[in-house]
Amino acid sequence: MYIESLQLKNFRNYQSLDLQFDQGTNILYGDNAQGKTNILEAVYLCGTTKSHKGSKDREIIRFQEEESHICMRIVKNSLQYKLDMHLKKNKPKGVAINGIPIHKARELFGVVNLVFFSPEDLNLIKEGPSGRRKFLDLELCQLDKIYLSDIVNYNKILNQRNKLLKDIAFHPGLEETMDVWDFQLLQYGGRIIAKRREFIFQLNETIQDIHGSLTGGNERLELIYEPSVSEADYENVLATNRERDLKMKTTGTGPHRDDMCVKVNGFDIRKYGSQGQQRTAALSLKLSEIYLVKRTIHDTPVLLLDDVLSELDSSRQNYLLSSIHHIQTFITCTGLDDFVNNRFPINKVFQVVAGSIR
Repeated sequence: MYIESLQLKNFRNYQSLDLQFDQGTNILYGDNAQGKTNILEAVYLCGTTKSHKGSKDREIIRFQEEESHICMRIVKNSLQYKLDMHLKKNKPKGVAINGIPIHKARELFGVVNLVFFSPEDLNLIKEGPSGRRKFLDLELCQLDKIYLSDIVNYNKILNQRNKLLKDIAFHPGLEETMDVWDFQLLQYGGRIIAKRREFIFQLNETIQDIHGSLTGGNERLELIYEPSVSEADYENVLATNRERDLKMKTTGTGPHRDDMCVKVNGFDIRKYGSQGQQRTAALSLKLSEIYLVKRTIHDTPVLLLDDVLSELDSSRQNYLLSSIHHIQTFITCTGLDDFVNNRFPINKVFQVVAGSIR
């Protein structure tokens, strides 16, 4: 799988742009705040309908413009796909695959598989549970359309239930409707818990070898799923905690409270690990993600590295770059010295200067 080309119109600081990519390593270099990350954001947005930054559509459209357009052409299993995305300030985005409009985001997921690695991901281990849940959800949604549907529906039901918990304080009779929402919450939530458990099991099968290589065999890394509640106990716990939920006016049990523990040599590195250990574990997670996608879809994903190399020491840089030579990669950086000095292969170079590229 690889991206052939990308066309942008009124996207961030680009008025108009037309890029042709190589199937190997594509380098986008230039000073900070010139628009390098915007290219990766456009690729990710077009492949997933979501900005990796969490930006809203109106924030992405070029200043003083009403619409933005992304067109991305990819090749997958010898077939060509054209993805078109129109962003509008005051309307939902429009998406088409090969000229045919789609109506739900899940129709787009899986057409192109992307792994995004940014400096923020290096803090995945030490930060709060929401980042680790986001990591699980982003990858599972690309690999499993049923999971995508379940997580979308779960979040809708969760929001409705939380609204109801607040409304009951003013209209006690509404409590009779709680069972309807709880039934749906259990239905979608139970499947999410089961899928996350399976995904973490699969990650463990690949991450230990990768982490062992990164640390010279001195560390053994293990991922442990920490669900808010098990599938078997979910119904009873939700019912038992209803009074507490009514008092707190929010749902305190379910996969929206899940976490993932990362242990090295038996110790929880969220609490006891050094920054170096935490960053190495995060790198291992991202590399495992690549291998798991490859094994699942029987094809390679596209890797987006946003200024990550500057955050890694030379040994981790070397391992990362030597691990990704077989897949299409986009790398943003401020200079080319590290690549030239270490003789890493570069297939195509783009210099980014104030919203123009050569």
